[in-house]
Amino acid sequence: MHLLRRGDSGPAVAEIREMLVRLGLPAGRQAPPPGSPAEFTFDADVEHAVRAFQQRRGLITDGIVGPATYRALREAGWKLGDRMLALLVSAPMSGDDVVTLQERLLELGYDVGRPGGVFDDLTERGLKAFQRDYGLASDGVCGPQTLRALRQLGRKVTGGRPGLLREQELLRRAGPRMRGKRIVVDPGHGGPDRGVVNSGVAEADLMWDLARRLVGRMSATGMEAMLTRREDTCPPEAERAAFANTAGADLVLSLHTDANPSMHAQGLATFHFGSGSGPTSTVGEALAGLIQRELLSRTSMLDCGSQGRTWELLRLTRMPTVRVEVGYLTNMGDRRKLLSTDFRDIVAEGILVAVKRLYLLGQNDHPTGTFTFSDVLAHEIARNEATAI
Repeated sequence: MHLLRRGDSGPAVAEIREMLVRLGLPAGRQAPPPGSPAEFTFDADVEHAVRAFQQRRGLITDGIVGPATYRALREAGWKLGDRMLALLVSAPMSGDDVVTLQERLLELGYDVGRPGGVFDDLTERGLKAFQRDYGLASDGVCGPQTLRALRQLGRKVTGGRPGLLREQELLRRAGPRMRGKRIVVDPGHGGPDRGVVNSGVAEADLMWDLARRLVGRMSATGMEAMLTRREDTCPPEAERAAFANTAGADLVLSLHTDANPSMHAQGLATFHFGSGSGPTSTVGEALAGLIQRELLSRTSMLDCGSQGRTWELLRLTRMPTVRVEVGYLTNMGDRRKLLSTDFRDIVAEGILVAVKRLYLLGQNDHPTGTFTFSDVLAHEIARNEATAI
């Protein structure tokens, strides 16, 4: 769909207005008369309601209805029981009803991964296990009988979010060693999609170079680091997420730069899966915070914060995923830094150190900004020698 913003009009605007009203976000104090020009107009009230919805769902709060916001509006309209849910390989079902199903299965002790709202093979597996355990037809379809059983059963897990507790436990079990950990590094854009371009400098090229530097350092520590794309390709985000899921990655790191119409916009930001009102990846949030602090201490960039978002790559990956926005190519100071190979080396080292800190869980750690690549290598060598004894 094309972007819808303030000042636009037509049937698509009327559809957006109706969706917002159904979600309890009235686009105006009083609904316009059916069929009137106001019903089809994207006015200030509609924009305000869209912004409120975007903020609630962890989307960019710009008041514009693009593909991501439109998808989220459609998904928010589904409640568990509105339709039968099943695995559709060609066009996976998604919506708030899927989130509810995933959370309910997690509460009952079935592993369906993170409740990202997409009915995938892991959700089907968890649903079939539930059906089998409770004497239902194990067909992987959430229909009336399965819904009735879900509503009748008490919860096995109460207090906190079981899916997130499982994510934290996996981190604890992984141990502090880097060797053997599988990390997917995602250089943003690529191929014909150049991303942000300013004065001949393209985001895709800079992030490809940064990703290669990061992968090289990770490989030196014994990690298995993989790239989501080649230099000349640009897979869609859903495909990048599927690659990470199939690879069984422990973490995903997505590398980007930003842009803004104002040349004064600058700084560093990190993003993890989550929103103000829904599920949050606690390990992803912790890693985003570690990366943010390490890079700020090493680069003196402006702190734009660490935030939860429901963007596709963050939502569809089953493991903790962090997106790093390394400065604004539209800002002269940030651009000058990004063009420096020394700066990109510093960023690669900072991200690697943040990953190491995550697995150390606060043990034998160093003050922020003082842990070096050499320290990480020395730590790994000492761990490997201790294991060999």
